[in-house]
Amino acid sequence: LFVVLGAGLAAASHPLLYVKLLVQVGHEPLPPTVGRNVLGRKVLYLPGFFTYARHIVEVDGKRGLFRGLTPRLISSTLSTITRGSVKKAFPLEDMEHVSNKDDVKTSLRKVVKETSHEMMMQCVSRVVSHPLHVISMRCMVQFVGREVKYSGVFSAIGRIFKEEGILGFFVGLVPHILGDVIFLWCCNLLAHFINTYAVDDNFSQASVIRSYTKFVMGIAVSMLTYPFLLVGDLMAVNNCGLRAGLPPYAPAFTSWIHCWRYLSAQGQLFRGSSLLFRRAPMPATCFPID
Repeated sequence: LFVVLGAGLAAASHPLLYVKLLVQVGHEPLPPTVGRNVLGRKVLYLPGFFTYARHIVEVDGKRGLFRGLTPRLISSTLSTITRGSVKKAFPLEDMEHVSNKDDVKTSLRKVVKETSHEMMMQCVSRVVSHPLHVISMRCMVQFVGREVKYSGVFSAIGRIFKEEGILGFFVGLVPHILGDVIFLWCCNLLAHFINTYAVDDNFSQASVIRSYTKFVMGIAVSMLTYPFLLVGDLMAVNNCGLRAGLPPYAPAFTSWIHCWRYLSAQGQLFRGSSLLFRRAPMPATCFPID
């Protein structure tokens, strides 16, 4: 059931991921439009998700929005199955929720134990599913140069192995794992400390607040760890023979740290993090205020 639900969610969200990836690699086929911010100043806005998606449909048709979906579904399925297998092989004993400040040490040990277990599952599933993630990314960015180099899962596997060896399936893995690990620990520890010190057990809605704390922390921490996701995705398509991974879109990076430093110098570490209101740099003198 979880496999089916995961595959369905992956398919439904694929157009969003597709547009995000094209923005991440710096592909901007549509010109920016002039708009106004909340202060009434004229600013340039790059096309948002819906405008970008319409452009893809105009070029490739509606099916074009699902380019690279097959390897992504396989990757998602492998990830779900792997997590389940690891969870069964290394079960975590259930522990009662501890919120009383007198039991802070016990509660913290519980959080550390659960997070370590979750980290192990996430890292193993990431390693297993990453090769298909790389193939999916490369299939999608072929939109930029209109290539057909990666036309199927099995042919893509053979091509990557022939051209890059076994390591070609794991490019971009390190920043993805680092992002996952940092996200898990920050999210779980922050939620724990907030629930322990900021939420009073005597408050009538304490249990309700605690149930949402981790969700809210997840949103906040995901914004901070986004650069790891960006760097990992860019490394997956960099210097692989596709236009999106070559100049002028990006230089041939020697490592993910090189990629990080390049994006940092360009002020682009959060490129693609927002797909609705995307402001473009604009000289102040271009559009005088009326």
